[in-house]
Amino acid sequence: MTSAASIAGRRSVRDPRGSRRPGKLERRASRFGWFFAAPAVALFGFFFAYPLLASLLQSLQVTDGGVTRFGGAANYEKLLSDDLVWLSLMNAGIVLIVQVPLMICLALLLATVLNQGWLRFRTTARLIHFLPAVTTLVAYSLVFRVMLQSDGGVINQLIGLVGIAPIDWLNNPFWARVALIASITWRWTGYNMVLLLAGLQGIPQEQYESAEIDGASGWRTFRYVVVPQLRPVLIFTSITSTIGALQLFDENFILTGGGPSNATLTPVLYLYRVGFRQFDFGYASAIAWLLVLVIGIFSVAQYLLMREKES
Repeated sequence: MTSAASIAGRRSVRDPRGSRRPGKLERRASRFGWFFAAPAVALFGFFFAYPLLASLLQSLQVTDGGVTRFGGAANYEKLLSDDLVWLSLMNAGIVLIVQVPLMICLALLLATVLNQGWLRFRTTARLIHFLPAVTTLVAYSLVFRVMLQSDGGVINQLIGLVGIAPIDWLNNPFWARVALIASITWRWTGYNMVLLLAGLQGIPQEQYESAEIDGASGWRTFRYVVVPQLRPVLIFTSITSTIGALQLFDENFILTGGGPSNATLTPVLYLYRVGFRQFDFGYASAIAWLLVLVIGIFSVAQYLLMREKES
């Protein structure tokens, strides 16, 4: 009969210096752990780590006359003088500055209303507002493209009922940006609303009662109780929405193709043109790594904001 002491000896052994060495059972459990983790590690390496490293190496290569050679930083130097790169970043910046605050404010407003106890059919209303988030990007972009047609589009028919002349939504640079911002806002507001609603439901009821006892108005309660409690969620939704704006591709590719006059050209769409139409994969990889740098800056900003909150 095996004693408890012998089992403990199998689990761990202490050397003369007092340090703990893993026993047979622990080493066996560790091997089994690596065995079960191996598929995930292999998938990560094959589908993420290897393409990431390959794209970095490819960004250092240039093609001359159909011959690919090592070009060093030539592609990155080309980025500095490429007007379309900076135009695409500017277009993404316009979407970021206008659409992200608008969407977050709408999501916060909807979450606040749908969190009220007096509201009937709250579950149904939440589901209706979240439904756009489960539609595919291509499907809803095609629907918006049909709705925004200059001749016979539903939107122009509706605004015509109030005496407004038809608008050339997809062929005018200004209105093409408006249409793009409107479609993205429709798609993602419900998603951010659910995140903010979860944050609202995590605020203790006692804080609302304390504010009421202190005589705080509804606006002051929202400003000094709700918003500080929602700060981590607001940071998360703002940063992820910002990253999404910088990675924008499906909507503008289907709605306008990047036009008119490159008014809706974004870095990812420009990357697609360079890589899969001009077949300059080295330069396309350099554009991708520029985008990684820009997104990384925003990620660091998120980390600093969260660290400031914890301190």
